[in-house]
Amino acid sequence: MSLENNPTLEAKLKDLPKEPGVYFHKNAKDQIIYVGKAAVLRNRVRQYFQKSRSRDPKTEALVEEIRDTDWMVVESELEALFLEAEMIRRYMPQYNILLRDDKSMSYIRIDIDSEYPTVTITRRPLDDGARYFGPYLSAYTVRRALRILRKIFPFAVKRNPSGKRATLYYHLGLDPGLEEGKTSLEDYRKCLRQLISVIEGKRTKILKQLEKQMHAQAKAQDFEAAAKTRNQLFLLQNLGKQVIFSDKEFMDISKDHALTELVDLLGMPKYPYRIEGYDISHMQGTDVVASMVVFTNGVSNKGEYRKFKTKKDHNNDFYNMHETIRRRFSEKNIKAWGKPDLVLIDGGKGQLDAAIRARDEMGYAQVPFVGLAKREEQIVIKKSHAKAPVVADTLGDAADEVADGQDNLMVAEEGEGYKSKADAVVKGDPDGSNVTLDGATLQRLGGFVSESDDFILTNVPHNTNVVKLLQRIRDESHRFAVSYHSVLKQKRQIASVLDDVPTIGPATRKKLLKTFGSMRGVMQARDWELEKVIGEKKTVILKQYLRPIKKELKQEAETQL
Repeated sequence: MSLENNPTLEAKLKDLPKEPGVYFHKNAKDQIIYVGKAAVLRNRVRQYFQKSRSRDPKTEALVEEIRDTDWMVVESELEALFLEAEMIRRYMPQYNILLRDDKSMSYIRIDIDSEYPTVTITRRPLDDGARYFGPYLSAYTVRRALRILRKIFPFAVKRNPSGKRATLYYHLGLDPGLEEGKTSLEDYRKCLRQLISVIEGKRTKILKQLEKQMHAQAKAQDFEAAAKTRNQLFLLQNLGKQVIFSDKEFMDISKDHALTELVDLLGMPKYPYRIEGYDISHMQGTDVVASMVVFTNGVSNKGEYRKFKTKKDHNNDFYNMHETIRRRFSEKNIKAWGKPDLVLIDGGKGQLDAAIRARDEMGYAQVPFVGLAKREEQIVIKKSHAKAPVVADTLGDAADEVADGQDNLMVAEEGEGYKSKADAVVKGDPDGSNVTLDGATLQRLGGFVSESDDFILTNVPHNTNVVKLLQRIRDESHRFAVSYHSVLKQKRQIASVLDDVPTIGPATRKKLLKTFGSMRGVMQARDWELEKVIGEKKTVILKQYLRPIKKELKQEAETQL
């Protein structure tokens, strides 16, 4: 679409800033159809509307659909890279998929717990114990970002085959030099933890640590180490304000479409800085775990994720959710993590009711709780027992047919003190979800509500930004819970393996675990290594028992992908 036919957009583009940031192209229905990043927003966004520029058919189709554009200003290109990835995961815009040329997304892989940690880029994350960050749409951009960060936090990308001499990258200041003992494994892992913190947006915290470390080294008259730390400090400062997830927020949060819709829909007095999502995972009541994921200003903050192992294995999700929320709102955890501004429960009425009971028992009834039911993606809100809620007739003429036949649909009568039906709200008191459902916003989004027992079931179109945000939080909590459950399940399965192997008694089992560190180490050991510890005959028997278990674990890992 040309700007001549859209004077409103043309006038808006004149206000484009010259700073880096992330931009959102929207269609006539106000849906986000493309998310992009830019080193200079003014230059990049205006390129879409320059007639002289040659475009491929996909880009041409995108431009034809653009009716509005919005943007978020950040402090650096590196921040724009991380923020773009998060926004694409949340909104899943149609043209970000079409314009990818069917290429896989890229992830940063850091196997910090291995004996020779490396930092690499991969297109396929595995359940191998390494930490993964992403996905990112451009592997080239991620490589450039890592090249910048590698100058500050030296890391290895692969193991030196000779394993004796430090590589050229060490002499260039880009590798820790583990081969010649230039850096200890402990110090190297400390460096990688700092790198991970920067990727997660905790740059300010690392700056303070480096400054404190530099002063301590200078006081101890270790001037060479102090100079090295000083150089790290200066390079990190020169990256700009690379903060996305920390307390220092440098983006205009009011531009976040999903958060804005969420605040308007639930009648929240302010933007929810910290949103927590919870889910339960188990296998018929065994290895029961719960996940807590945290989204800071609408963006996943993986450094704040927590996982819970229930005190008792119980095949009852209501019981398990109740225990989890009680533990989360304990005095110790409130002091350590603070209070959330909004809690999202993965589940329907039963899970939400159990969570709210636990919240009230711990004395935090003022914290808003909502649920997201899986089948219809309904936003579940518990009503107050103090008084019956009043819900606006938010259907409108176009949706009257949808309401027909629904006896439990709640419609406010005119003349109840509202200027119009759209002004009506659903009020929740502390013994409910503690949210206010705004009828005007619900009508604008094309949604409607229905009543079920003590709950309000809010139906909002799945393509709205607010539903995409809640789905993103819900899916992340589910993924994190399933991942932890799988780890416990595998440990339990593996732990019992040695007990069932003939000729492997308590003494031999203890010897194996002491030598290889864990059952994972035993399973990964080569034949000659096992023979050295337990002899050839026992090795043959042990390998026979381990072979089907390895196959099962491999298949399970592939299934989770």
